[in-house]
Amino acid sequence: MPNATVPQGDVRRVPALRRAAARAGHALRRHPGRTATLLLPVALLAVAVRLLAPPSAPDATGTVVLATGGNKGVYFEYGRAMAALAGSELDGVSARVQPTTGSVENIRGLAAGRFTVAFSASDVAADAVRGRPPFTEPLPLQALGRIYDDYVHLVVPATSPARDLRGLRGLRVSLGSPGSGTEVVADRVLAAAGMTRSDVRERHLSLSDSADALRAGELDGFFWSGGLPSAGVTELAAAVPIRLLPLGDAAERLRARFGASYRTARMPTGSYQGVEPVDTIAIANYLLTRRDAPAALVEALTRLLFDFRDELARSVPLAARLDRSAAIFTEPVPLHAGAERYYRRVKA
Repeated sequence: MPNATVPQGDVRRVPALRRAAARAGHALRRHPGRTATLLLPVALLAVAVRLLAPPSAPDATGTVVLATGGNKGVYFEYGRAMAALAGSELDGVSARVQPTTGSVENIRGLAAGRFTVAFSASDVAADAVRGRPPFTEPLPLQALGRIYDDYVHLVVPATSPARDLRGLRGLRVSLGSPGSGTEVVADRVLAAAGMTRSDVRERHLSLSDSADALRAGELDGFFWSGGLPSAGVTELAAAVPIRLLPLGDAAERLRARFGASYRTARMPTGSYQGVEPVDTIAIANYLLTRRDAPAALVEALTRLLFDFRDELARSVPLAARLDRSAAIFTEPVPLHAGAERYYRRVKA
């Protein structure tokens, strides 16, 4: 029988169909005289189960460790929702989330075999496969897909005299956690403005710690690269008045020097309470794995992202933007064979 394309969400009915088929079979054994009446429904149920079962699920086994980010960012929420679904929907698969400092740590841990799947900003992933700093050699990474875009935030108190990045010279600024994608892009944005770390009183804090420090008056600004809305910024904006400084001018300079990972984007109106939108930098995010990850497991996880997109979106609204036609564009990171198999099957 040829592989059948599974309509989005239909895979959820497989366990129920299997249970119904089992009950019908039990009834046949108890009441042989009803064979003629029950035979057709049982046959139809069996066909339905074969049609709806995801092709890779029977072979997908093992423990999945998802490397995410800090617990106030979208990576963490997305990973937690994925882990819950993988554990409940994929027989033979257990999953857990590993909080991290972000993209650089995620990729290093993935390459070292500590993680199975990891979230990463596309600029850091491109550096990793090309062997560019902060990495010392090309790493054997592949992708499940492109999932959503980050927006670079430069957050200051509403009362700050700074109107652009140069206005933060000599002030206390967090460039993000060590080993994070935020730290990478903050350094590049400073360079695009003709500045270096020495032009600010640099700090290296997580989103949560940056928000706490700014609220306490111990920080004058901080960089953050994350999806919209990011919980840490949402909570900060609800507690104290803040502004975002524009970074749109840096986007084209970064694109010219580092490649197509960067683009100019306007922060959508209403992203944060009382915060006016500004032009800034958008960066795609990828879900990554190792080249030697089992194809059946990678296919099953890729299928999970799309078949349960609506469920994921209840916890992570950005998951609703996941789109198969865009997900395959992960250059220069190649798609994993298991992910390719999924995309081919749903296209057939």
